[in-house]
Amino acid sequence: MTDTAAPSPRPLAGIHHVTAIATDPRTNLQFYTEVLGLRLVKKTVNFDDPGTYHLYFGDERGRPGTILTFFPWPLARRGSRGAGQATVTSFSVPQGSLGWWLDRLEKQGVVHEDPVERLDEEALVFLDPDGLKLELVAHEGADDREPWGGSPIPAGRAVRGFHSVTLSERGYEATARLLTEILGFRKVAEAGHRFRFDTGPGGAGARVDVLCTPDAPHGRVAAGTLHHVAFRVADDEDQVAWRERLAGRDLDVTPVLDRQYFHSVYFREPGGVLFELATDPPGFTLDETVEDLGTGLKLPPWLEPHRERISGALPDLTAARARPSGSAGTGHREGERS
Repeated sequence: MTDTAAPSPRPLAGIHHVTAIATDPRTNLQFYTEVLGLRLVKKTVNFDDPGTYHLYFGDERGRPGTILTFFPWPLARRGSRGAGQATVTSFSVPQGSLGWWLDRLEKQGVVHEDPVERLDEEALVFLDPDGLKLELVAHEGADDREPWGGSPIPAGRAVRGFHSVTLSERGYEATARLLTEILGFRKVAEAGHRFRFDTGPGGAGARVDVLCTPDAPHGRVAAGTLHHVAFRVADDEDQVAWRERLAGRDLDVTPVLDRQYFHSVYFREPGGVLFELATDPPGFTLDETVEDLGTGLKLPPWLEPHRERISGALPDLTAARARPSGSAGTGHREGERS
């Protein structure tokens, strides 16, 4: 008898990218390239709303596991962090570098907290200009990902890519079952209300923390919050196999969508966070050389006929908005919002 069972997909390799919502694209560009030292690796538009940019920041080539992306809507309302959201994006930095980063963030006027010890790591929490909550995490074990050589940050201090994302949930059990029983994560640590899960090789870039916050209000996704978290799928064949595994589980999985630089399926985990499975290929060098990444406005073929109208409606990113020294933060203290 022929075995007709669907092939098992390869394990998810970790975080592919994280997407957030911003307001002013020039302020956003300035903060992530000049303050954090990431590279603008792609300047395109939101394919579902081509009247706004979609900006991608990462390492030299925009490798999966380093890519933080933004939809900057200048008139967007401020969101709020809460249950049912991905609430923190954490970057990996070399051990012993947080003192240097603390000094830098203070000089740049960035709202931040004091470093804290957590699960044998040291974390420095801070906010971007829209109030998006970020962390720098210094940890044992070498993160051998090379930082971008053109960064204004010294290589020995620079961001290596993602460390993890944190999901805030009113109850973590259903989310934990999805992660472990369906998506192939494994629980590797816990402390208090924080539960840590790894996938693939584990460690920095392949990690999700689930924070159980039973009394937290539900968050509102808007400016200054995360829109979705994407995980790495090896290729198109694996993506089809993953979609078959997810289908029929009341997750409302989308068809495969062409995002030009990767192919995607989307679904919501039981707590409400929007997840994406994104392929590693074809990558950001599809339409630009490594040297030219992020220098031109790139449109997918179906939007190319409308280039003049689209580009004319977008703000000029070459004229970064002038701001007073020390205004990289939003001016509010972290304790003023959830």
